[in-house]
Amino acid sequence: MTTTNKILKGVLVKINPSKEELDSIGEFVKKFITEFEKKLTEQKIIAEVFVGGSYAKKTMIKKGLYDVDVFVRFDGKYIGKDISGLVEKTIKKIKGTGKISRIHGSRDYFKIEPAERNFFLEIIPVIKVKNPKDAENITDLSYFHVNYIRKKLKTSKMLDEIRLAKAFCHANKCYGAESYIGGFSGYALELLIIYYKSFLGFVKAVAKLKDKQIIDIEKLYKNKLEINMDMNSAKMISPIVLIDPTYKGRNALAALSKETFDDFKEVCKKFLKNPSEKAFEVKKFDLEKIKKNAEKNKNEFLLLEAKTEKQEGDVAGSKLVKFYRHFAGELNKFYEVKEKGFEYSGKKEAEYFFVIKNKGEVIFSGPETKDKKENINRFKQRHKNVFEKKGRLYAREKNDKKIRDWTKDWMNANAQKMIEMGINEIRIEN
Repeated sequence: MTTTNKILKGVLVKINPSKEELDSIGEFVKKFITEFEKKLTEQKIIAEVFVGGSYAKKTMIKKGLYDVDVFVRFDGKYIGKDISGLVEKTIKKIKGTGKISRIHGSRDYFKIEPAERNFFLEIIPVIKVKNPKDAENITDLSYFHVNYIRKKLKTSKMLDEIRLAKAFCHANKCYGAESYIGGFSGYALELLIIYYKSFLGFVKAVAKLKDKQIIDIEKLYKNKLEINMDMNSAKMISPIVLIDPTYKGRNALAALSKETFDDFKEVCKKFLKNPSEKAFEVKKFDLEKIKKNAEKNKNEFLLLEAKTEKQEGDVAGSKLVKFYRHFAGELNKFYEVKEKGFEYSGKKEAEYFFVIKNKGEVIFSGPETKDKKENINRFKQRHKNVFEKKGRLYAREKNDKKIRDWTKDWMNANAQKMIEMGINEIRIEN
């Protein structure tokens, strides 16, 4: 057995949920579904309930908090009706389920958090369709996804390979199709392992990927030209285009951003060069260590907490990460950003840290000298030390502010912009 295989074997022991955890989840889910189906029957609602996601496919990895997807599949006669409302009404008829939250989205769904449990349920209303192309909502395809993966994953070895991939991506903050992550969904990772045959096969392929990769597992298209002609261009921008084997008009990796993929590619290269179990461990930023190193290297350290009033989850996370990137860009005009980090709580707040070095002097590029007079005047009003070079105006600005002072001034000057971006509070932490 090679060193890498020994490492992966050790990882599997750590990432597999215990029998006790799975039994606890299974017992609760079974009881909930029984009660839910009973209430549906009482209301004469025609719908079937099925469990989806990693729990149903047996590809769940060990986490502090587990999530279980429960789909309520409504008969076609409910097309156009408020099926989210019907689900909410039914849930509220069941006693003792726990805290219930309505999550707004393209179709509202519900989160149930049982008291003193390490898991929660997401109750997702979908419409029963015979053909995936008739789906009103992406969640309507979930039934087909579960069945496809179950048929393909018939050995425990393949299940282990998928768990390794999920744990690796989770540890390296690229697991999830949410827009603030821009990573790999669980379903996409399952498909990628089916295609590459193993976790190592997947990592090796990503590490050496140079151009956009198009993967069509079931060969639903004759060639790449047909894919380009048939598929919406907006769905083709991801670094890997993964044709959904249950519906060829969908890219299962459309949410994968170039930024997340580039970071993941480097992680894959590092792992192949130096395999370690630590690559599968979720890393928390050691802020004290980062701060001490910054001071040691005569850099400045800035730690911020940003808050939003937007709905927790994908909406709040997206607002917080968008502002983080915007603020980092603003910082970069005056400071050299040596290191930075974003940590989202999953609720309505996030922490940002920056290690920076003052550039001292900044040159701003302005309009050409032949530009409109109003544009030239506006530039001169914004900047004091303006000079001309090769038919263009430039401004030289000195910055002797400490980062905390600069940040306070920036927040005061951009208070309205912060509100427009969905950020209602920023606090500079010690």
